[in-house]
Amino acid sequence: MDHFLPAETKAVRAAESESLKQGSMNVWEYHMEFAHLSKYAIHIFPTMEARVHRFAQGLRPLVINKASTTALNSDMNYGMMVAFAQAIETRKLKNKIERQSNSKARSADNLDGSRSAFLGGSSGPSQSFAQSSMSAQSSGPSQGNKGPH
Repeated sequence: MDHFLPAETKAVRAAESESLKQGSMNVWEYHMEFAHLSKYAIHIFPTMEARVHRFAQGLRPLVINKASTTALNSDMNYGMMVAFAQAIETRKLKNKIERQSNSKARSADNLDGSRSAFLGGSSGPSQSFAQSSMSAQSSGPSQGNKGPH
């Protein structure tokens, strides 16, 4: 079907492949879109190195730093770059989730500590007040009301 596409459509798709960014897509979705569009931009990405470099440029900041450095410093093909970027994304998202759950756990611990301090602090005076009023009641009427003998 691509053979029957008008030249203008192919040019538009080639331009889209040049400006494609990961955005809200995960690495796999970005890879699929990049692979689909880059077949119209063979003249723009003539070598594997150029294709890998362009793919890395479109990644989110979450992944781009390590992927770009690796792409520049090693002989990675496109498939290796996609797998590498996915691994980085997965690890960073896992770390982010762990940090969030640790933060929630710490705030829950602080909240529980505040509750127990609040409950512990308020129960002391009210108990001593209740005890003193009970002893006053028991000693008061028994002394003043001796009854007939």
